[in-house]
Amino acid sequence: MLTIFAMPRRFDGVFSLIQKNAITSWTRLRPICEIVLFGNEDGTAELAREFGLRHVPSVVCNSYGTPLVNDLFEQAERVAAGKFLAYVNADIILMSDFMEAVQRVAQVCERFLLVGQRRNIDLTEPINFNEEWEGRYRQLAFNTGKLYPGIDYFVYPATLWGKIPQFALGRYYWDNWFLYAARLRKAPVIDATQRVLALHQNHPVREELIDGPESKDNLMLIGGGYNLFTTYDATHQLTGSGVVSRCRSCYPVCTCKFPM
Repeated sequence: MLTIFAMPRRFDGVFSLIQKNAITSWTRLRPICEIVLFGNEDGTAELAREFGLRHVPSVVCNSYGTPLVNDLFEQAERVAAGKFLAYVNADIILMSDFMEAVQRVAQVCERFLLVGQRRNIDLTEPINFNEEWEGRYRQLAFNTGKLYPGIDYFVYPATLWGKIPQFALGRYYWDNWFLYAARLRKAPVIDATQRVLALHQNHPVREELIDGPESKDNLMLIGGGYNLFTTYDATHQLTGSGVVSRCRSCYPVCTCKFPM
């Protein structure tokens, strides 16, 4: 079983629409996943009850009141029923290719980190999750979606991580640490961008968070810009042929900072 966990924002305005779209898409994944929603923002408990999802209301916060990544991930690992976990941002729509990718990788790897880039789309209405919804939104992504090199989902086996720094969730740079840490632990980092269409629903962004004190603290905790790993630092790709070593297959010269 796969356990998906997330920490939604307050269900208010546009975020009520896009988070319900996203989380509803997770409930339609097959095989069925365990879904755990963290936090006590308005609407989280109500949505968990509506879909019969597990709800964990309390996550340790920093002095700014921002949830800490280490406590979120550590709690998720303690409560998860699944052998594998997936942190997913609560505005990301997942489709059937996500579970196909997880199953394919899990068949050949025991320890891994599966990540991928997203496609940004504009969506202003609730999704009608009928039999044809995937095809409809795949076409929307093909016509108007823009690939963005953010990291909005992490799939990994329980116990992969050691001590996670006290990053501020929802601020910049914390996600890059997980690729860096997986590489340090000699776990394959697999880029699934070619095989997984992860749809990000566009929404307003507080630009001041980029240079805010919490993002600066996150950058310090990760050890500076050299450790800002992205999907381009993945050791492998998930392709139609399976899990392929990026070092030997994609580049004439290995550019890995930590060669496998």
